[in-house]
Amino acid sequence: MPIKYEELMALKNLGQKYSYSDREVMLYAYGIGMGADPLDEKELVFVNEAAATPRPLKVVPTFASVAAWGAGPGEMNLNRVMVVDGERDITFHKPLQTAAHITADSSVLAVYDKGKDKGAVIRHQTVLKNADGEPLATLVASRFARGDGGFGGPSEGQPEPHQVPDRRPDRTIDISTRPDQALIYRLCGDRNPLHSDPEFARRAGFPRPILHGMCTYGMTCRGILQTYADYDPSAFKRHAARFSSPVYPGETVTLDMWKDGNVISFEAKVKARGVTVIKNGMTVLS
Repeated sequence: MPIKYEELMALKNLGQKYSYSDREVMLYAYGIGMGADPLDEKELVFVNEAAATPRPLKVVPTFASVAAWGAGPGEMNLNRVMVVDGERDITFHKPLQTAAHITADSSVLAVYDKGKDKGAVIRHQTVLKNADGEPLATLVASRFARGDGGFGGPSEGQPEPHQVPDRRPDRTIDISTRPDQALIYRLCGDRNPLHSDPEFARRAGFPRPILHGMCTYGMTCRGILQTYADYDPSAFKRHAARFSSPVYPGETVTLDMWKDGNVISFEAKVKARGVTVIKNGMTVLS
């Protein structure tokens, strides 16, 4: 079914109710690879609430991306097999609690027609709020619907991506992924079989299941947490990235970072295949 531009732009879903506990908080942190070394106290505080000396459990900032998993403006009637994440941009208004009842307000921001054989881009926004109605985080997502172009909508006007500096990275780290990482991360909410079923992945044009783009996104947050934020989630004000190529579970992701004041620019690549998997990354710290 071709995209109906006016109907898609009008989609809105307010007051969606969700709740989560420390179980979901820890599962997300483990899903993006934290706790791989069970003796690393700096990461253990994100995945383990049981300690001899009491200390608060920490919440990875990008947990906001799954805290209200399933929230959205409504049914978009896209070709699911051909839909992939394009971008994610989260602005953090308040640190997330380890357990909470929250609401989500979702709406479509823009729809771009890249052409019949090039697909469509849908940008939509979700604002997470606490029980008092105060904003916690604003999530802007961009979906690339590869099979839904040619509906006659606007083709121009997408925001310009953040440009990383034209110099050698200030810091570079390697982040390993597990062969079963996608099977762990999918328990955070995204059960798309593209990430778990070999046959489905082949039908979508991939040789095997791919890692969730949002897992890679969370890994870049983890990388900046450990390098420039001293593992302090409250330091994050914004975390944005563009997905450019998939990661296959088991691969090592290399994160390049540039620091300019409180802005950390970043890109990620898989050197073994010579591909860049995250482009135009930007984190704003306090």
